[in-house]
Amino acid sequence: MERNSRLAVEVCAYSLESCLAADRAGADRVELCASPHDGGCTPSSGLVKAVLAATSLAVHVMLRPRGGDFCYDAYEKQTMLEEAEELVRSGVHGLVVGALMPNGDLDVEFLKTLRQRVGDVSLTCHRAIDVSRDPDAVIEQLIELNFQRILTSGQKNKALEGIENIAQMVARAAGRIEIMAGSGVNPQNCRQFLDIGVDAVHTSARTVRDSGMDYRRPGISMGGLSEVSEFEIAYASEELIRATIQQVRMA
Repeated sequence: MERNSRLAVEVCAYSLESCLAADRAGADRVELCASPHDGGCTPSSGLVKAVLAATSLAVHVMLRPRGGDFCYDAYEKQTMLEEAEELVRSGVHGLVVGALMPNGDLDVEFLKTLRQRVGDVSLTCHRAIDVSRDPDAVIEQLIELNFQRILTSGQKNKALEGIENIAQMVARAAGRIEIMAGSGVNPQNCRQFLDIGVDAVHTSARTVRDSGMDYRRPGISMGGLSEVSEFEIAYASEELIRATIQQVRMA
């Protein structure tokens, strides 16, 4: 479960290895995802179970059926509801989700249905808010829907670029919902987010190592993206997580 701390540190993790590193480093929770090149999708049930069994972390799981935008059709919504119920039954501590209407407004009716289906489990709205038409209105709607927190980069690609907008979101929330800064948060800049009063920081602490594969056939790409190396393994660095936590705890 979540450790008691004034400001939480959440790690975006795509593997059991990364979750174990976050646990050892002293993180408060993980956002467990699959598909890093899509910006995070729902992970497999096997990974979820493994992380719950092997760590003492609060495990908050991404509920997202695909990459791309956040406007979902009826089939995708049904899939999300079924996955949400299964994740709650598995014992996760929270879900990370967002959904928008074609006009950029929050998909309130779908998220209301989701809240009803999952009971009082903790809900985080992810960066769908950053591409919404009216983030201020979304904050108020999420409070009404009993979401616990919002992950945001302040409507910019990186949180440091959007720090003024994040500060305005903190003021707008006024303690009614947690505001968590994410995207590009690292040991060198995390204290700047503390200064504007966020409730949490979200870091991937991303690093890569070379694959153990010796034989590498040239001219073929399983993912179809030649610019993305298939012989680099991305993971969350325990050292970077620990350094971020140390900066946060110094406050």
